[in-house]
Amino acid sequence: MARTITEKEQAANEIAERLAQRDPNETEWRDAAPLRRVAEAFQASVAAESELRQAVADARSEGRSWAAIGAMLGVSKQTAQQRYGDE
Repeated sequence: MARTITEKEQAANEIAERLAQRDPNETEWRDAAPLRRVAEAFQASVAAESELRQAVADARSEGRSWAAIGAMLGVSKQTAQQRYGDE
């Protein structure tokens, strides 16, 4: 299930687009609030992941070590580098 940030952003955009294009005349009306909340939470997680990746890239460009970044993330330097080092 692991997907790239680009794939997650695309999925979030597709969800928003599908919801926006639903034909109200062909929709079985039920309270959509729980599903909207799921979609909004997913979109927020994609945005947060993107922000985190940018923050790590900025920290690296400022010369911060993988050990320091890992400490901020609560993971080892190796895990931080494996997760964010390919960007």
